[in-house]
Amino acid sequence: MKRLFTLVIIMLFSLAETWAQCAMCRTTLENNVSNGEVGIAAGINFGIMYLFFAPYVLIGTVAFFWYRKSKNHARELEIKSRIKRKVSTL
Repeated sequence: MKRLFTLVIIMLFSLAETWAQCAMCRTTLENNVSNGEVGIAAGINFGIMYLFFAPYVLIGTVAFFWYRKSKNHARELEIKSRIKRKVSTL
């Protein structure tokens, strides 16, 4: 429990640095768009979308393989129980 509390506190204090970068990105994008350079803004928007979707894709992949493995494991247990019932009736 102490480790979890310590981890949460560390994560909360590290968020201050990430919040500060949002203002810098916004300023950079506003300056570039006002100068007619839209390529940098599109690149940063793509990067934001990549960072947004990457954890969901990773978690979805892990969940898919976990579900598939548990489904196969349940099927194996069912087959083993059927075999035990057949053997015990003989």
